[in-house]
Amino acid sequence: MTHAPIPGYHYDDPARPASPVSTGELEQLAAATLFTDADVAALKVAGEVLADQVEQILDVWYGFVGSHGHLLAYFSTPEGTPIGEYLGAVRRRFGQWITDTCTRPYDARWLAQQEEIALRHTAERKNATDGARSVPHVPLRYLIAFIHPITATMRPFLAAKGHPEAEVEAMHQAWFKAVTLQVALWSRPYANAAW
Repeated sequence: MTHAPIPGYHYDDPARPASPVSTGELEQLAAATLFTDADVAALKVAGEVLADQVEQILDVWYGFVGSHGHLLAYFSTPEGTPIGEYLGAVRRRFGQWITDTCTRPYDARWLAQQEEIALRHTAERKNATDGARSVPHVPLRYLIAFIHPITATMRPFLAAKGHPEAEVEAMHQAWFKAVTLQVALWSRPYANAAW
């Protein structure tokens, strides 16, 4: 089954610039989060478990964002009107991010994708992909704060297919580490030389 291309999603574009983060730095960061080959294996299983639940996961996450005006503001005009097309475009890429987190190798191409995601939260590239007339950046504090809801809300979905509790816990911990690892990478443009 082939899927329609996702606008603004260019993971496999060979012209994408490399990340300024080296694979050696990625290995060190992974070690700092206790991310191991066992987590990679658990994420592969998680990818299978979550494959047909992505829209329901996004419903939960978008419900959370939509219920907090100060978060919805980052998908709204400067005057505060939510931009439906922008929310929808980001949603499609967010769904693909779930799949990529579980299934893609954490290599140089993955690092390049993380850098692009990071920049799209900053004044350098926010709104550019979708031509949105929204606020100019997402503060780093919210990327960090989102680690918890993006992790805590995932557990029921990981448990939905009847895997043993130990396997669900392994998938959940792997997801937590992967999200933390990515948010650490997304902090690079904010911290710049201090990163």
